[in-house]
Amino acid sequence: MSETYSLEEGGFLVSLARSAVTSYLRERVVPKAPVATPSRLKDPRGAFVTIRTHPSLDLRGCIGRPYPTQPLVEAVIESAVDAAVDDPRFNPMTADELPSVTFEVSVLTEPTLVQVKSPVEYRQKVVIGRDGVIFKWYGGAGLLLPQVPVEEGWDIDTYLSYACVKAGTTPDMWLSKEALLYTFTAVVFEEVEPGGPTRKKSLEPR
Repeated sequence: MSETYSLEEGGFLVSLARSAVTSYLRERVVPKAPVATPSRLKDPRGAFVTIRTHPSLDLRGCIGRPYPTQPLVEAVIESAVDAAVDDPRFNPMTADELPSVTFEVSVLTEPTLVQVKSPVEYRQKVVIGRDGVIFKWYGGAGLLLPQVPVEEGWDIDTYLSYACVKAGTTPDMWLSKEALLYTFTAVVFEEVEPGGPTRKKSLEPR
């Protein structure tokens, strides 16, 4: 079950993501976590940072840490910088872009293996608008955040197929008993506009 975070905590994390990228792009320094970080945000959690152009909402970068291996604030700082300059799908961001992008932070629960007798049961076990997925097979792994199928308007089969493609295999690999599927939930906060107020993002299917 997804944890709950207040809008104030979400705003802190989103502002942290923006300030970390700003610091790195202008000074080439990855900042430390602020001294005033609320203690709860120092607990180990997985996190992803998504950067989008504004107002077109085109993806500009998205990288994260799916497992709770470090304090949440550190996961957000490092993921934000990586999303800005190390996402292999895009050229590194420049400081000039900061006024025209928005930041989104997803705080993840620890991924858990979905137990099924037959892969077709994934259609009932995975819920769009609730579950993010990690698809693993012998050749790699692919992750999709829970907001992705909602934003794209996918049904469950399309969602699972794209997870396979993200993992570098065929779209129907999720039907193989040799593959594994993990799910997680997330609470997501986003900037309304570049540097503007933060809101909690709805994951309800449209």
